[in-house]
Amino acid sequence: MEERTALEERVAAEPGAFRILTGDRPTGPLHLGHYFGTLANRVRLQRAGVELFVLVADYQVLTDRDIADHLSEHVEGLTADYLAAGIDPSAATIFRHSAVPALNQLMLPFLSLVSVAELQRNPTVKDEIAASRQASVSGLMFTYPVHQAADILFCKANLVPVGRDQLPHQEITRTIARRFNERYGPVFPVPDALLSAAPSLLGTDGQKMSKSRGNAIALSAGPDETARLIRGAVTDGDRHIAYAPETRPGISNLVLLAALCQDRDPHAIAAEIGDGGAAALKKAVTDSVNEFLRPIRARRAELTADRTYLRRVLAEGDERANAVAERTLDEVRTAMAS
Repeated sequence: MEERTALEERVAAEPGAFRILTGDRPTGPLHLGHYFGTLANRVRLQRAGVELFVLVADYQVLTDRDIADHLSEHVEGLTADYLAAGIDPSAATIFRHSAVPALNQLMLPFLSLVSVAELQRNPTVKDEIAASRQASVSGLMFTYPVHQAADILFCKANLVPVGRDQLPHQEITRTIARRFNERYGPVFPVPDALLSAAPSLLGTDGQKMSKSRGNAIALSAGPDETARLIRGAVTDGDRHIAYAPETRPGISNLVLLAALCQDRDPHAIAAEIGDGGAAALKKAVTDSVNEFLRPIRARRAELTADRTYLRRVLAEGDERANAVAERTLDEVRTAMAS
């Protein structure tokens, strides 16, 4: 906590000294868990003056699935989610993995800097493999942390917002940067991890909120769909509403969702509903979510109606990212040849 606070103070004091790499895989629409977990923080940091690189990780979709269905549609939808949430494309570089070949060429020298044993014991890779629910996975999944290191280091990002579960990936990136600099000379910053302070939202079934589980409220979900999902959310048999995440996770998750949407303390939300029971809670959550999402939905609808604009945003971001990646790759070649 103290380390995160100190890093936040440095960012607040000199935002222009930081460059962030962040992003998502285009496997479906972003949801409220994404918004409160990462998107809102990206927008906050960008508005503070931090330079933002946002990766649409289309190549990484292939790490845990045989076919990337509807990929171009998902790429444009993800871009619309970013812009609707408040990311400014005139300042941020939003780009596609597949459109920056120099980025992916960094994989080979980076792989030479880590051992098989280091990749085998990476807990995040183990979790990703287990979550893929496949009998076997490709070698690309095994090298996922090195791929992520290339994503971060190609643009010389020195700050990476992550959840605690992503710290092992981040440590591989830091290791690769240090080892490259020690072996070939100073080329890369050793990026810091900016741990998210955002509370974790559960899905409507009480499990981790996930696009693949069907338990998430998408930013693009309409009012009726949102109401339906919240009506089916897990609660308990106690009519009195209280915010107690450890003992009443389903109820507390709904209270937290309403509190985040209203920017209020969850205990105050629970106290207002009191003995109203789950029905009153779900109505309050539905109203809060729909009101919160109303401007985001409206902006997203405008964006998706203009696919030419979305493609232009991506093309311009791809061009900027390519220029950065080519410069970095030239530096890497020069350093390795010296």
